[in-house]
Formats: sequence, structure tokens, C-alpha cells
Amino acid sequence: MIRIEPEAWAGMVAHAREVYPNECCGAMIGSIDDGAKMVRVAMRLENAFEGAQAARYELRPQDLLAADKAARERSMDLIGIYHSHPDCDAYFSATDLRNSCPWYSFVVLSIQKGDFHHANSWLPNAEQTEAAKEELIY
Repeated sequence: MIRIEPEAWAGMVAHAREVYPNECCGAMIGSIDDGAKMVRVAMRLENAFEGAQAARYELRPQDLLAADKAARERSMDLIGIYHSHPDCDAYFSATDLRNSCPWYSFVVLSIQKGDFHHANSWLPNAEQTEAAKEELIY
């Protein structure tokens, strides 16, 4: 289960709406207690994909390391990554799965015509062959 606090959630949705029709991406920082994840901070990251950003996002390794460092400096954990899907559902694509890390949660926000529509969270398996839907509360 992953719960996203209102301020972090508002930041994620605002980020997705601002970069529409492109995909946004960012880090989710918070705490994990007995398997329950609480996202307290949404940290915007740059979509570094050099192609059409409406169809894909890419994170630079140094940006992910900076997010992990920012979490540790706040005595928190890097819970996972969020990104948006412009004008399509909040599914976990084959590209998302291939580029995932099995120890992170991946929240996907569906942005339809510039407005938030729905979201899902995904947990990829260790082999990165499938991702299970994770309960998401926001």
C-alpha cells in the first residue's frame, strides 16, 4: 500500500498538468513502516528523453542519485518514481517495466486533455517481467 500526502499529491498532479502534452517524471520521498509507504515529498525531475517526450520519459542516473541523497538528508527514503501518461490510461507499459527498479513503487498519472483523470501504482517483480497493481491512496 502506498499513501501520498495531499501536498505531495497536489505537486505531482500540478507537474503532470504543467508539462502536458509531454510526460513528466519525479521522485517520491517519504517513509516505509511495516510495508506501508507514505509519500511526503514529490521531487520534480527532468524528463531527459531526447525523443518525443509525449510518449516516453527517461531519468538520468545522476538525477536519481540526487533524489536518493535528498531523501537521506531528510532522514527519509526514496519510495519510488512517478510519471504521467498524456491522453491515455495509467498503465505500466513494456518500456516502463523494462526501465523499472523492483524495489520502487511506480505511480502513473493519466492526464486527459490537460486534466488529471486517474492514477495507479505498480510494483515490478525482480525479473522485470510483470508488475502488480499496488493499492494507492491519495
